[in-house]
Amino acid sequence: MKIADISQLKIGASLPSPKGVALALLEACRREDVTIHEITKLIQTDPALSGRLIQRANAANQGTRAISSVSEAISRVGLTAVKQLALGFSLIDQYRGGPCKGFNYQEFWSHSLLMAIAMHELGKMNQVSAPDELFACGLMTRIGCLALATIYPDRYTELIGKQAPNTPLSELEQQYLQTDHNELTAAMLINFGIPKIFVESAYHHEAPAESDASEGSRPYQIVYLLYMAKQIADFGIAQKSERNKRISELILLGGKIGLDTESFGTFIDQVMQEWQSWRNILKLSATELPPPFHKMINTSAPRQENVTDASSLRILVVEDDPSSLFLIEGLLSNTLGHTVFAASDGQQALSLSMEILPHIVITDWIMPAMNGLELTQSLRATDWGQNLYIIMLTSVEDEEEFVKAFDAGVDDYITKPINLRTFRTRLRAAWHYRKLQESWERDREQLKRFAAELALSNRKLEHYALTDVLTELPNRRAGLETLAKVWSIANRSGQLMAVMLIDIDHFKNINDSHGHAIGDKVLKEVAASIRDTARKGDAFCRIGGEEFLVVCQNGNADAKPVILFAERLRQHVKKQKITINEIHIQVSISIGVALKETSMKNEDHLVNAADKALYAAKKAGRDRVFLAREDEFINCSDK
Repeated sequence: MKIADISQLKIGASLPSPKGVALALLEACRREDVTIHEITKLIQTDPALSGRLIQRANAANQGTRAISSVSEAISRVGLTAVKQLALGFSLIDQYRGGPCKGFNYQEFWSHSLLMAIAMHELGKMNQVSAPDELFACGLMTRIGCLALATIYPDRYTELIGKQAPNTPLSELEQQYLQTDHNELTAAMLINFGIPKIFVESAYHHEAPAESDASEGSRPYQIVYLLYMAKQIADFGIAQKSERNKRISELILLGGKIGLDTESFGTFIDQVMQEWQSWRNILKLSATELPPPFHKMINTSAPRQENVTDASSLRILVVEDDPSSLFLIEGLLSNTLGHTVFAASDGQQALSLSMEILPHIVITDWIMPAMNGLELTQSLRATDWGQNLYIIMLTSVEDEEEFVKAFDAGVDDYITKPINLRTFRTRLRAAWHYRKLQESWERDREQLKRFAAELALSNRKLEHYALTDVLTELPNRRAGLETLAKVWSIANRSGQLMAVMLIDIDHFKNINDSHGHAIGDKVLKEVAASIRDTARKGDAFCRIGGEEFLVVCQNGNADAKPVILFAERLRQHVKKQKITINEIHIQVSISIGVALKETSMKNEDHLVNAADKALYAAKKAGRDRVFLAREDEFINCSDK
């Protein structure tokens, strides 16, 4: 990872930097002895930041009692996320505009905010990190763009003007400025004190395959989430004509995280609504939200012309003049072989359209009851009417009238009296549009099916990757990921937690005496006992061999509930009589328990304490529960 050296660039004073409360907060958080009380006092001096922080905490509160104070919000969100959120909001407030004429500051922050919201929602599904940390990470991942626009306003304006559609921005930045926004983002995030895992992910977010992170690891997951969040943000701020081009890639990305098209569409719509809400809070200029995702994936195909082939179409002709109707029906039906339906006014045509769902509507402009323009507007107001091809018949050659017709949704027009050669040419264009639309719909359906299959496949792969094949319990990787998550929550919220390490006593003797097949069945029976006995909210896994790990959440200062659970499990396993092929086997387990203590720096220390307690239980004769308390190991079994 190449990181720009801010000191060598000699531009430190020009870089976007936090001010006021955000700066004080950054400096305070660098001190190891900083207290929650100090942080709370700092944030409370900034009403806007206080409100946004409480809003963020309540958004993550998932329906429990509403948070109304800064101290509660900090406890819920955690110090790391509070620092990053304060930094991000401070930069938005200070850099709503700037000297770079070619740089759209409001669009930049809208895009960054959308990335942040997408990361937050993806984080809730993926659980790779605290959602609010991911929110802040997404918000600042492209801060290097803002920095370059601030430092080099004229050259950056020139650079943006020369960017071709398929040319990466970073290539132009390197060419013009000998650095790029990813390098500068990494340098700034390090300077801000952002954790290294987020810095490296931000640096590689545009090309995650170039990251050195091992597949499935936490850094690997975060960098790919950032890549996906950027695609969602690009889609959100794109022009209408560009959004359709991005839908296919988004659908496939959804499949890769286990979401079929319908579920992914719902997810995208939720993200967009949340984006709208946050833009209002931060007073960012609002751009039009994309339409609902399900409508976009069923949108009509682009229109093209110049085709000579033809096949049968359902065509509705709306004409109050009998002679014109007879002429058009004859040409369409007898000569060209299309299926023709007729109506004499707009109201009758609208009713008939809902019944037959035509491919093409050819309508006169001036008619009684409902004219052609009103009919067009009514048809376009329906979902199915968006895909119709509408040709207007008119005897008026007035440019202003034609503009009015096209604004209403007309695709083409034919002047009266009808020239048959011109009429056939117009129909070829309409037919081609319909064939293109059918191909488009088939491709979309294939893509949706593929995305659904991909989502199912990825859900299965994820299940297998996190499941022990023999016992069907979560495996070591899943258990350690859960342990890290619960540890992080406990650190932020101040709640206690505990772990239990469980070992099957004399398991080697079972394998030696009865064979590994019997040993495997014993493992499955003990795993089933753990699953059946575990309390709601506890997580468990087979950590390796004959050893199992249980992570107990929401503990309190009293170890008694965890000890009672461990003792109940020990007795449950001991009372079981395992019969396999007329072989009767009775097993027992030893359990080591450890509670999270303030002296423990990370989750490994907690597991090590439980491991020492397990060793003490074995040393004391096995079939026991031992609790680790500081440097003591207490026998908790009734022996």
